[in-house]
Amino acid sequence: MAGILDLLNSDLGQQVISGVSGATGNDSNKTSSVLTMALPVLMKAMERNASTPQGAEGLMGALDKKHDGSILNNLGDLFGGGVNDDVVNDGSKILSHVLGNKQRGVEQVIGQKSGLDAGAVGNILKVAAPILMGILGKQKREQNVSSSSDISGLLGGLLGGNDAKNEQSFLEQILDADGDGSVVDDVAGMLLGGNKKESGGIGGLLGGLFGK
Repeated sequence: MAGILDLLNSDLGQQVISGVSGATGNDSNKTSSVLTMALPVLMKAMERNASTPQGAEGLMGALDKKHDGSILNNLGDLFGGGVNDDVVNDGSKILSHVLGNKQRGVEQVIGQKSGLDAGAVGNILKVAAPILMGILGKQKREQNVSSSSDISGLLGGLLGGNDAKNEQSFLEQILDADGDGSVVDDVAGMLLGGNKKESGGIGGLLGGLFGK
């Protein structure tokens, strides 16, 4: 199964990047940078939330009832007429649920790295989050994931599975910040090149993408 970053590089991913960029009024390259960093973080947060029976059941319910993948069938309409408030409000709720008190800090760190302010990052993620849920819903249908115990496997596959230990370490650290509303002090060193040990995985990928 293709990982989430592979999907970003696909035709669908390029359509999403272009559409989100236009909808939020941000440069497409910076929008791509934000999504490259943020989507694995969101996926990892969902995986952690789904590690409990209640969390897994909640995610399964959302994918069955609302985020079944149908949003991907109408991206032209979604972006062509301007993203409506319902989608943005839905994205806001998804981010709040998935990231909790880490949301502001995650947006700050990604903003520092991408060259956008945290508010712009937040606007990008509000549009992207329902699309990410749609991708999960589509994958769930295609793989016939029918039980909450299998949802973690689906998320792990999109994250790259067991072969992505460096990525997992990076994502755990950004989400395991101290909960004070800012994870900048906790992970900025790694993201911005201060932690030389994190030269591989997502950290190394981001460094390579942004020349750090």
